[in-house]
Amino acid sequence: MIVGITATALALAACGGTGGEAGGPVDGEGKTLNVLMGVDNQYPEERQQWQTDIAAKFKEQTGADIEWETYASANEELTKIQTSVVSGQGPDVYSLGTTFTPTAYATQAFVPLQEEEWASVGGKDRFVPSSLGISGPDDENQVGIPFVSRPFVLAYNTELLAAAGIEEPATSWDELREQAKQLTGDGVYGLSVAYGDNYDPWKYVWGMSAQAGNPLVEEKTATLDDPSVLEAYQTYFGWLTEDKVVDPAAVGWTNPQALAEFAAGNSAYMLMTTSSSLPTLEDSAVAGKYEYALMPTIPPGATERPADGVEAASILSGDNLVVADYSQQKPLAFEFVKLLTDKDTQIEYYELFGQLPTNAEASAELEAKYPELAPILESASKSVGTPFTGAWSDIQLALTNVVVQSVPGLSEGNVPKNELEARIQDAQNAAQESLDRVKD
Repeated sequence: MIVGITATALALAACGGTGGEAGGPVDGEGKTLNVLMGVDNQYPEERQQWQTDIAAKFKEQTGADIEWETYASANEELTKIQTSVVSGQGPDVYSLGTTFTPTAYATQAFVPLQEEEWASVGGKDRFVPSSLGISGPDDENQVGIPFVSRPFVLAYNTELLAAAGIEEPATSWDELREQAKQLTGDGVYGLSVAYGDNYDPWKYVWGMSAQAGNPLVEEKTATLDDPSVLEAYQTYFGWLTEDKVVDPAAVGWTNPQALAEFAAGNSAYMLMTTSSSLPTLEDSAVAGKYEYALMPTIPPGATERPADGVEAASILSGDNLVVADYSQQKPLAFEFVKLLTDKDTQIEYYELFGQLPTNAEASAELEAKYPELAPILESASKSVGTPFTGAWSDIQLALTNVVVQSVPGLSEGNVPKNELEARIQDAQNAAQESLDRVKD
């Protein structure tokens, strides 16, 4: 369901900051900091333990307690931003997916990061430069402090590819389809894809479209009605409905379920995964029999990228931390951000969840220690930011909604072209309406 009110339309309702200045010694004795983070369906017990441990460390440092709130989908994430902005109360610190940072920025409800704020979290040069690419519309106007980096890659079963005579993983989407056909049979499927995931589906469509030269937004104009978008959806759905290279049960799979199938050796490729899959794969039937590679960067129907195509190996992905302007305890909030972006905290987070650090020191240390991260780091270097517009959250949800509405057809093995075109047109209309509401 597309949220009707865009976050950008709520800017006038945003409350100005009334807390103290960020930076300096912080005494949080008797105070409670409210923190919003996405749930971790892949490692729920580890996340709970991490939250307990980080809260204890924060209590030791500042005397303050932490109260955690969570969201489980992009819709919930957007709704939480909207309701908090309207009411002027809610979490002090938000951990948001990078693609939601433009929405947060457009509300004018989060603390702009000036020299003082950056200094209070250890300085801007503390962070990997590329991780700052979607902290704001430009270097001088930012609200997002990088927390973790999640560039997307594919994982492949080296034994299965070798047995099929495939020497290298595919670099184009058409080649991937043909390899997947070769790899499907005897209870094994070529691809593991999470069609029912709350976050993944739209990323395929954006990536294929960007590679074809269509960024989906051109200034204030939505371009979801471009032919590249239809071809992207047809490719994505076709793996299941026509090519038969995906387990039919994948219609309802989330990313952890798709990963579990790959980890069990039931598929040759796992698409749209990140370094967070490492803990699972290292303790699975495919341990020692898998590697990572870039996702294809040549669009469907092509053997090379067109001149205006972008080598988008991944969206610029991860989580940013933002501090609410309505917070009554901004110094405490920035102290918490400083703790989460500390080198040791970031390395520990990687060891637990496999998510890459944004702390430059921690990143360099891990790169030297784990050479197998090379393809993931290459993907990070070839990641491309989604359009920085306050309308993007609505556009992202509109793209996802096309998949949600197509689930019945996917379940039956057929998504008629005319129905798909109608849904894409609805998404185009919703995207354009949202862009029209965004103020420059």
